[in-house]
Amino acid sequence: MIFFLLAITIVIFLLLIEVPVGFAFGIGALVYGYTSGTNISFHAGFGYTQVSAFSLLAIPLFILSGTLMGASGISDRLLNFVNSFVGRTKGGLGAVTVITCALFGAISGSASAAIAAIGKIMVPRMIKEGYPPGHATALIAVSSVLALMIPPSIPMIVFAIAIRESVAKAFLATMGPGIMLAIIYCGLNFFFLRKTTTIQVQPKLPMPETIRQIAITGKQATLAIVMPIIVLGGIYTGIATPTEAGAVALVYTLVVGTLIYRTLKFGPLFDSTVEAARLTGAIIMVLFFLFVMSRGMVLAKVPTHFADLLLSISDNRIVILLLINVLLLLMGMIIDDVSGSILAAIILLPVTQKIGLDPIHFAAIVGTNLGLGNISPPCAPLLYMAGGVTRQPLSEYIGPTMKFLVLGHLPMVFLVTFIPELSLFLPGLLD
Repeated sequence: MIFFLLAITIVIFLLLIEVPVGFAFGIGALVYGYTSGTNISFHAGFGYTQVSAFSLLAIPLFILSGTLMGASGISDRLLNFVNSFVGRTKGGLGAVTVITCALFGAISGSASAAIAAIGKIMVPRMIKEGYPPGHATALIAVSSVLALMIPPSIPMIVFAIAIRESVAKAFLATMGPGIMLAIIYCGLNFFFLRKTTTIQVQPKLPMPETIRQIAITGKQATLAIVMPIIVLGGIYTGIATPTEAGAVALVYTLVVGTLIYRTLKFGPLFDSTVEAARLTGAIIMVLFFLFVMSRGMVLAKVPTHFADLLLSISDNRIVILLLINVLLLLMGMIIDDVSGSILAAIILLPVTQKIGLDPIHFAAIVGTNLGLGNISPPCAPLLYMAGGVTRQPLSEYIGPTMKFLVLGHLPMVFLVTFIPELSLFLPGLLD
């Protein structure tokens, strides 16, 4: 246990001084192997076997389809369609941002892709129409988490593989909470902007013209809306595995972008492929070193010792669940959602097993809580990425972000934790 704590301390220190996540865990794995006297080459073989799993092919496929969506203008069509419903109300553009991030997540499964594709379009538009820059940046940051909760979710793919549970059930575990959180964020957006006088609202159109606009933008966005139906329908009906569905999503995006919309030219296609390869390489490197470290920890019975340590603090189920949530929040603050999913599966799963927590319920707790951590300071990778995309100083958007988190995301974490039906109802339909 002492060697594990030393390795984790080193990893946290390296992350705080902004060493890339993959290298930080690589050094941590080497330190753990050396100090514990285990053969690191044996663990490396296990790590290679894990990252070579067929199921993990879904990650690059969904990442690439997401980057190509942004490059082909599919995200623009989604924005215009949602805007035709609520765009001409005070705060309507904010609701458009939230809903489009959720829809984008149903196709890409990547929060960073949602920030890049939606944030670059919507934040300048919101600021131009009088939205406070801090509010606009905070909204795209918190809404990006919806892409991690609305399936397909890359962290849930990794988590389900790590705990050897159904990927489809893990997807559905966070879907209900994700939809509820989207509704809450829309409501909070309207509430926060109710007294803002700088917002310029376009005049409402007569009902026939509004219906006409909805019909036109809906027709333009039909292929984008149909895509998640095909992908998720294939998974839940058993026709396709998540990896096969990822391949379908990629081919579908390529066909729509190059042959139908004809907006995906060679230059953007090449750039998107390079970006997807870079993101995939970073994720796979992190996963490899995490699997290497996890193998050593499992053989040394570190997860079991950690479970005993937590249970020695209290045998009260509510107290243990609160401790698990605190640990997940801290993980999310320091590392990305994919890394956090693996660590949660390795370290905290034995604890949940001892208190009789359903693994799929635990998947929902992990997905909801890590999303909160990823936009909570001090590290907050998604929050800072949103600030980088919108080029706003932290002082502008930290306040609005904390309001969204405290009034929106944090209550959802407690609801998911203590009302299992919110996350187990949809997965139960697959039984």
